[in-house]
Amino acid sequence: QVQLVESGGGLVQPGGSLRLSCAASGISVSINAMGWYRQAPGKERDLVARITSASTNYADSVKGRFTISRDNSKNMVYLRMNSLKPEDTAVYYCNTAPPHIPVSWGQGTQVTVSS
Repeated sequence: QVQLVESGGGLVQPGGSLRLSCAASGISVSINAMGWYRQAPGKERDLVARITSASTNYADSVKGRFTISRDNSKNMVYLRMNSLKPEDTAVYYCNTAPPHIPVSWGQGTQVTVSS
């Protein structure tokens, strides 16, 4: 059974930083393309960062501010977010990334950027 558990969200001021964590079970983060997605109120869920064994990719809106990484030994995926903006406010989820079809979604972790 696949389970993805996100954590590390919270309330942060504009310009601040957060590190999100994703604990995976039932799936190996080392052999799958993994990604972080986000969904703001009233909007679709979008992929913002993707990691494979060969590369990392980012949405233009977060490029240069967010960094995705993974620890294969712990089966964890991380998202370091710097220079946060109010428009980064969303629920963040991790899951497999293209070319893979997403597996069951976790609860996500809320990130709120506000002064």
